[in-house]
Amino acid sequence: MPPAHTGAPVTTGASTPSSLEPAEPAEAAEAPRAAVAEAPRPAPERHEPGSAGYRRMSLALFAAGLATFALLYSTQALLPAVSAGFGVTAGQASWTVSAATGALALFVLPLSALSERVGRTRMMTVSLALAVGVGLLVPFAPNLTTLVVLRAVQGAALAGLPASAMAYLAEEVRPKALVGAIGLFVAGNSIGGMSGRLVTGWAAQLWGWRAGLAAVGVLALACALVFRALLPRARFFAPAAIDPRSLARTVGGHLRDPLLLRLYGIGALFMTVFGAVYTVIGYRLVDDFSLPQGVVGSVFLVYLVGTASSAAAGQLVARTGRRGALYLAVSTTAAGLLLSLADGLAPILLGLVLITAGFFAGHAVASSSVSRAAKTGRAQASALYQSAYYLGSSAGGTLGAVAYHAGGWSATVALGLVAVLGVVSITLYGTRVARLEERRLTRHRLARAA
Repeated sequence: MPPAHTGAPVTTGASTPSSLEPAEPAEAAEAPRAAVAEAPRPAPERHEPGSAGYRRMSLALFAAGLATFALLYSTQALLPAVSAGFGVTAGQASWTVSAATGALALFVLPLSALSERVGRTRMMTVSLALAVGVGLLVPFAPNLTTLVVLRAVQGAALAGLPASAMAYLAEEVRPKALVGAIGLFVAGNSIGGMSGRLVTGWAAQLWGWRAGLAAVGVLALACALVFRALLPRARFFAPAAIDPRSLARTVGGHLRDPLLLRLYGIGALFMTVFGAVYTVIGYRLVDDFSLPQGVVGSVFLVYLVGTASSAAAGQLVARTGRRGALYLAVSTTAAGLLLSLADGLAPILLGLVLITAGFFAGHAVASSSVSRAAKTGRAQASALYQSAYYLGSSAGGTLGAVAYHAGGWSATVALGLVAVLGVVSITLYGTRVARLEERRLTRHRLARAA
């Protein structure tokens, strides 16, 4: 809309009354101009599929998700090389992964709350910049202790991104398009985790494990620049004061909710299996099959199976219900663990496919159930799930490596099966609670009808 006053020279006829026309009062002459000047501007609209803003936002957050998971798991495919380089055991080297995921788990809740004050885009930008900066220092770590400390700092920095990204999407995207937008961000996470391991594996085979970490740092830097160049500014964010007491009440309420606690436990146990398997599998492929580092990194292409199974989780829930989908996911994971005990490379890879498909399906069902179960404070409920999820990753990575060092791959599989049994127990208990509640409600309805 053009402004009311253009700054053009005022003609005599427009400013001075003609002798043939009566003069108008000044207030009357200026009234139309004032009305035009004070007309409200059209309210901004939320992004929707097909719009330029939606495309820019999707590509920006895809790049951010790719950088986040490439950095977070950058050392996982390199653990055998890190062990050899520093002369340490698998359990000690695994801390380069567990420190990052553990720090992310501890900081995701406070940083998600801080984003309510400083803004989503600022939180994401600062988090990614710090993580990339540390990522460029990681290849120069002189010893294992320094490497673990740098990885912990990197994980803490990355904690500001996932929760802020979800909140940004919820605020800026039309509700009907939200699932698709979040799906692209999660796809960036999955592809980032896979590509980061591929890049480190092949770069390490050619030039050494430090070069592999440097390559991931450069990849993440490129993604961060794309993210910052494309991300549309936030138009619907409203800063809110941080109320520690209110936050504590919300978090405490979630931690006293039996259903949410069961979901947090399921997420943590599923990730314990996944973290143990993918932290240790590199050692087995090197020790038992003498595979080169680049081929070991290529094994993580199996992640594409997880991308497909998580996308299909919605259809699975529609057919079998949430608990039925969990039973199927956990059965698939257990079958993969048992199959991986075989001596041949082919059954081991097929076992990884089943483990990955089962894990991603179970994670998709559990994480989507959290927002459905939380009546209030959904952002905090999701942040708690992420904390449990990454704590499970830290525990699984370290315990799986310790088990492998003590008893080989079969000990790591035994750890995974214990975690699977935990998921089954929680799901069975939830099923029993739901049936008892259904019977109670039925008796109550019959009593009222009588």
